[in-house]
Amino acid sequence: MKIVIPGGTGQVGQILERALSARGHQVVVLGRGVRDEAGRVPWDGRTLGPWASELDGADAVVNLAGRSVNCRYTRANLQAMMSSRVDSTRVVGLAIEKAARPPRVWLQMSTATIYAHRFDAPNDEATGQLGGDEPGVPAYWKFSTDIAQAWERTQREAHTPHTRRVALRTAMVMSPDRGGIFDVLRGLTRVGLGGPVAGGRQFISWIHARDFVRAVELLLDREEIAGPVNLAAPNPIPQRAFMAALRAALGSRLGLPATRWMIEIGAFFLRTDAELLLKSRWVIPGRLLEAGFTFEFPEWPAAARDLVEYYRAG
Repeated sequence: MKIVIPGGTGQVGQILERALSARGHQVVVLGRGVRDEAGRVPWDGRTLGPWASELDGADAVVNLAGRSVNCRYTRANLQAMMSSRVDSTRVVGLAIEKAARPPRVWLQMSTATIYAHRFDAPNDEATGQLGGDEPGVPAYWKFSTDIAQAWERTQREAHTPHTRRVALRTAMVMSPDRGGIFDVLRGLTRVGLGGPVAGGRQFISWIHARDFVRAVELLLDREEIAGPVNLAAPNPIPQRAFMAALRAALGSRLGLPATRWMIEIGAFFLRTDAELLLKSRWVIPGRLLEAGFTFEFPEWPAAARDLVEYYRAG
């Protein structure tokens, strides 16, 4: 297949590009600032241009474009997160609409953060509660769910009648690659900061990179699946258990706890936001399991050991 990946220069895009290329697919990455060469095509993520011809005749498009959420939630950064997601999704939809031979499937990145902060029950695609109105959380957390819903709404409203559309509600993708979320958590754990945060009750939803790739491949092939799909391992666990398993995998005994105010202060100096650590993301992959998908890493302790092994192997 020819698969076009807008926004494919980030960590998740590189994971997907490597895996799909290794399986014999022709992969074309669209990215800001890339050189126009084999497998790389520049685009600005906002306007139609020569890049749109790559979608004409392609089998699939997997749009991963969007500004990183690992930042302070200032007004400017929130606007950049919103516009980068909505604009790139809108223009991909326009390119598909104008294509003489549109791709048969459009996988659009979304986020598990679209669901509510909760402890009473998990969120699947059928019964999950969307966030934004839950009591007892900071009012500004609503921005994250508003961005996620606008992201998905833009794909739904695109006029692409000949292209199947799937929204990938993705949890944290855990990979041994340098600079990713696993690398950050590993670094914190190695210096003794891998303990419970604000009590550690909040659920962590995640997916091993190999299962992420395998789930994307299933969604590329299964013509009957459209709409939102949760890309998350089936057994999310509270943050305190999550970090305990990572400490065990790394052989680190010390895991200092952190209070909420400590996290708020630390997030400020690290130029990120406390919501990323404090929100309970309890998400399960209902539709993947219904489709018969078998996870290679359904449990976090085994996934953590595998990631640590690959990280140490370089």
